[in-house]
Amino acid sequence: MSSKPRVYVTRRIPEEGIDILRSCAEVRVWPHRLPPSRDVLLREVGEADGLLSLLTDGIDAELIEAAPRLRVISNYAVGYDNIDVPAATARGIWVTNTPGVLTEATADFTFALLLAAARRIVEGDRETRCGGWLTWEPQYLLGADVHGATLGIIGMGRIGEAVARRARGFSMRVLYTDPNPRGDLESALGIEPAALDTLLGDSDFISLHAPLTPDTEHLLGPDAFAAMRRGTILVNTARGELVDEAALVVALRDGTVGAAGLDVYAEEPLPADHPLACLPNVVLAPHLGSATVGARRDMATMAAHNLVAALSGRRPAHPVNSPVSS
Repeated sequence: MSSKPRVYVTRRIPEEGIDILRSCAEVRVWPHRLPPSRDVLLREVGEADGLLSLLTDGIDAELIEAAPRLRVISNYAVGYDNIDVPAATARGIWVTNTPGVLTEATADFTFALLLAAARRIVEGDRETRCGGWLTWEPQYLLGADVHGATLGIIGMGRIGEAVARRARGFSMRVLYTDPNPRGDLESALGIEPAALDTLLGDSDFISLHAPLTPDTEHLLGPDAFAAMRRGTILVNTARGELVDEAALVVALRDGTVGAAGLDVYAEEPLPADHPLACLPNVVLAPHLGSATVGARRDMATMAAHNLVAALSGRRPAHPVNSPVSS
């Protein structure tokens, strides 16, 4: 019988990551596109020393207690709100994530959504394909100016900073709000700190880059939309739960919010009959922020190295906790 530790991977990831895991462990990989069921997870973690999970996997206290051998949960993501970190910490289990490697890809995609929503690219594509484009018209599918506009960034972490750097290329004024003031970036990038209400009222575009916490859930709801300039364009590549989606639908319908570019949702995948899917002034993407070959490969290798380090008795490079028995 092999003495190698056992690792369960909850989805197919780039082979570079699997190869790293196989160098020191017996590896089982869930082979299907949809996540493993709860029953499958409970069964597999029962024999696992390491778990490589995705945001779509709910790793709660019950599942952690069902894994007597588990030493590390390596999340293939920057966020880790899918994991009960205190429960893992109490059991002496490392929890790790993959920060940094998806920053540039997600910032690129944020600006792709911003531009698509501002310039009505999806609507134009639809019109062109279905014969709605009759001729060049002075007032046809007019969008919003991006160059020289004001961008409000909520959350000035790695991705927020990368978006602010891109905004400089469009000569945008950048306001930001974050619990931690970024004086270094204020001087380097010319960005301006602002209270949330000020940012909402002064911005032409608002981009969300805050983590999901009890304090930020539904950060943007009816009151926040009412505080915005009429016609503000909203972009969300962070977490769907930061936005009260029912309130957003109302704001999009009445023009309070002029348009939105969304990559994340409270329920994923977004149901086909969701009211957001019926609105012409919304650009919808299926959680593609980090979906480049390079970013997903780097996430896989980082997640694998985190897991291998923990199983080898070393401190992982990217922990989000300090297990009580470490």
